[in-house]
Amino acid sequence: MSRKSIELPIGVHRVTARAREYFYFQSGRGTPRQGARIRLPSDPHAPEFWVALRQAQGIIGSIATDTINAQIDAYVTAWPTLPNKLTESTQYQYKRWLNIARHAWGQLKYDGLRPVHTRAMMGTLAATPSKANNFLGTMRALSSWALVNGHISQSFVEGVKPFETKGGHKPWSADQLKAINKLPGTIRKGVKLYLLAGQRGSDVVRMGWTDIDENGIALTQKKTGREVWIPIVPELAAEMATWEKRPGPLIRQDSGKPYTRAGFGRHFDEARANIPELSHVTLHGLRCTAAIRWRDAGLEVPQISYIMGMSMATIEKYCRYADRKASGKAVLLKLTPKRTPEEQQL
Repeated sequence: MSRKSIELPIGVHRVTARAREYFYFQSGRGTPRQGARIRLPSDPHAPEFWVALRQAQGIIGSIATDTINAQIDAYVTAWPTLPNKLTESTQYQYKRWLNIARHAWGQLKYDGLRPVHTRAMMGTLAATPSKANNFLGTMRALSSWALVNGHISQSFVEGVKPFETKGGHKPWSADQLKAINKLPGTIRKGVKLYLLAGQRGSDVVRMGWTDIDENGIALTQKKTGREVWIPIVPELAAEMATWEKRPGPLIRQDSGKPYTRAGFGRHFDEARANIPELSHVTLHGLRCTAAIRWRDAGLEVPQISYIMGMSMATIEKYCRYADRKASGKAVLLKLTPKRTPEEQQL
């Protein structure tokens, strides 16, 4: 774990002497108004470091170093050093749920936190199951990090189960896929790219002509950091043949500015407002649809996993919905009297 990768706050500087690192806080360093040089603890990953920094910055009074607030401060600081890097969007979401923990437990001793407390907090969020589950996911990450680093003696999420959620990102139906052609030009183009590339929105909006590698698109996924190679299937090749080639991403706003994932989602919602077939779809459902289409084309689950940069378990989960539906249709056909040779062949 490299401390050099940690972004130190303003006023904190590192000194290396005799192969050892020392940290100091000094406000206004190098200016006529510089303050006193205050020694800080030597481990910026520890809660004590951040408590001492707060005191050096002028916070009055004694601050405990064994509180949930101190633990969260240390965890957030350690993000750049984690084996699995957190994207900016993930960090933003984590901070939202960590703030709930701060508000509820901030001044409590972190080694006294137990699963019963986490489950009780889940109960207060039960009206919005997805919100409760996101909170639980963040607490799992915090608990795992604190346990591995010796800050707590036992997990405070063990045995706590997420809420069951209804719906989710379902694959698009045949009629919904046909309705893509009712979307206006730029949005239609983006939705087609979602479907035929099978990637997350955060990656779709970044794909550019310079990412094309032979007959595929080479990409490093923003969320996972996985390198994927997405084949340009004939349907996608036919689409791209009509697109203007210019530097930057494949899809842009009409103004010429690049899209963000959220920005494209807003424009998609506006464009589909008068298209009844698309009233209940989600853009992420196209990722599920892509997995099913590739499976139906004869690809094996490991192959789809490599293309999409997605776990095989998730691929199987996505395809299970289509399998249930196909099995139901097969039963219906089998139990329906066959009236014509065409129906019998079907």
